[in-house]
Amino acid sequence: MGKPKHYRPPGKKKEGNAARYVTRSQAIKILQVSLSDFRKLCIHKGVFPREPKKKVKGNHHTYYHLKDVMYILHDPLLEKFREIRAYQRKIKKAKAKKNDELAKLLLSRAPSYRLDMVIRDRYPTFIDALRDLDDPLTMVHLFAMLPAIDRLKIEVKRIHNCRRLCHEWQAYISRTHKLRKAFVAVKGIYYQAEVDGQKITWLAPHARQQVLTDDVDFNVMLTFLEFYEALLGFVNFQLYHSINVKYPPILDPRLEALAADLYALSRYFDANHRAVIQEPQVAGSSRSEQEQEESDLRLAQLQHQLPANEPGALMHLVQDASSEIEEDETTRNCKILFQNKKIFLSREVPRESLLFVIPAFGGIVSWEGDGAPFAESDDSITHQIVDRPTQGHVYLSREYVQPQWVYDCINARIILPTEPYMVGRDPPPHLSPFVDDEAEGYVPDYAKTIRQLQAAAKSDIQPLPGTGNDELDNSQNMLAEGFINRTEAMEAAEKKQEMMLLEKQYHNELKMELQGVSSINKLNSEDTKSKEQSLPDVEEQSAEDPSRLMMSRKKRGLYKAIEMGKQQKKERVEKLKERKRNIEAAQKSEKKHRKAQVS
Repeated sequence: MGKPKHYRPPGKKKEGNAARYVTRSQAIKILQVSLSDFRKLCIHKGVFPREPKKKVKGNHHTYYHLKDVMYILHDPLLEKFREIRAYQRKIKKAKAKKNDELAKLLLSRAPSYRLDMVIRDRYPTFIDALRDLDDPLTMVHLFAMLPAIDRLKIEVKRIHNCRRLCHEWQAYISRTHKLRKAFVAVKGIYYQAEVDGQKITWLAPHARQQVLTDDVDFNVMLTFLEFYEALLGFVNFQLYHSINVKYPPILDPRLEALAADLYALSRYFDANHRAVIQEPQVAGSSRSEQEQEESDLRLAQLQHQLPANEPGALMHLVQDASSEIEEDETTRNCKILFQNKKIFLSREVPRESLLFVIPAFGGIVSWEGDGAPFAESDDSITHQIVDRPTQGHVYLSREYVQPQWVYDCINARIILPTEPYMVGRDPPPHLSPFVDDEAEGYVPDYAKTIRQLQAAAKSDIQPLPGTGNDELDNSQNMLAEGFINRTEAMEAAEKKQEMMLLEKQYHNELKMELQGVSSINKLNSEDTKSKEQSLPDVEEQSAEDPSRLMMSRKKRGLYKAIEMGKQQKKERVEKLKERKRNIEAAQKSEKKHRKAQVS
């Protein structure tokens, strides 16, 4: 009888992967915990399965590094989980004996655990926590929009906590003008902020009713959410203290009842800023005086003594920035984008998102409903965001635009013309700021238009491709030509480029004739080249790049994959160009048809 596959003689020590990796069942046996507790410990401690090169127990097992398992074994959280498990047995025993009083008493004294030391252990510095903030923000924003369902253990208390953390984070980003990009997609709204040099990107779902499916394990998601809530709370605490604002904030209960949490947070920022300015810098001030000032401030907030209808109190996130906050050039540019713009939101637009992004770029915003800082009839309103074709009452002193105008202005960092975004029109394409057009190899027409507008805003006028500077005497003519008659201008530019290429080729031929090179030799060389190109593929492979022939099989496969990726990108670009040509041809035929009908 032969020996088994991974035979080890008795008494011989384990070596290699057999000693370094253990399966999940072996790890549970070492830790002496249940599978659910093991999953919680792995999520909280950041331990993930590994893929060893040689799987000793077979391919159908999940492997963990032995060092990770021993790391969990010596963690105080493991003892806490064992204590909770033993206490749950006591409650179960009391319920089985129908001793309801004892069961209630035990439930009221149930032990709990905190993740403070776990977060301190996983993120030694604040920058480490910021680098790992993308997934926590996305998860917390997701649960802030979910309904509370007892069957899935999604509690109302947890939903409210997620909403509170989201609003605190958004209020800080608005206060410090750290928002950089915003893109509205089908999944939700993508945001990107820059905090302490770290780019943080997260996704906030649309404010609609969410339908929960049965193919998602919400127990695992709730375990992740438990850790992310604690992490985001620590991050918000550090960020608020960096701008001298007390945490957690105390909000106006009237505004909280009206679901105006962001506005209530802005009022809180304003009150803290005023308290810091007015506080006398007395060296010998006692602790009792400081406590009295804090109680007076909180009492003023709770009794609604802050100015409710003052326009500047909306997001003082745009004014009176603290002198201790160092602002770079990008932050200063974002701060003045919507400066002197007073924007009113109609009831059908995404209010929470616009209340977040507009003050982050220096605008003053209000909405339709109770608790708003100013009403719709205010004459100083410059823009009104609407998303329905007809309006009951139209004010001539303001411009009515669709919500996309705000996001496009943010991504372009300039105030775009409002004419394409007027009510009832099809707006321009909403371009993603997360896509590099140059790297993709295709630049949309509207992206070129935005670049021309950016150049005009900087007084650095750039001519359209194929046109000369003499045709662009001033910025107004350039904008009119580039924005209104875009298709005709691009066709003229292409024709001019073709003429320039032909002229250059003609000059090169003349230069070659002057140097004594006959055109006959040139034709002969072209014929020989065409013959060489028509040779069989075998000769092409023999004349292949020698460096490629010297590659290993693995590197050749990687090189082939890179080439295939480039080819796929070219095909995608050609497909976009073909679609663009079809649309332009359809538009031309429609114009001709209209002219024929009119005539």
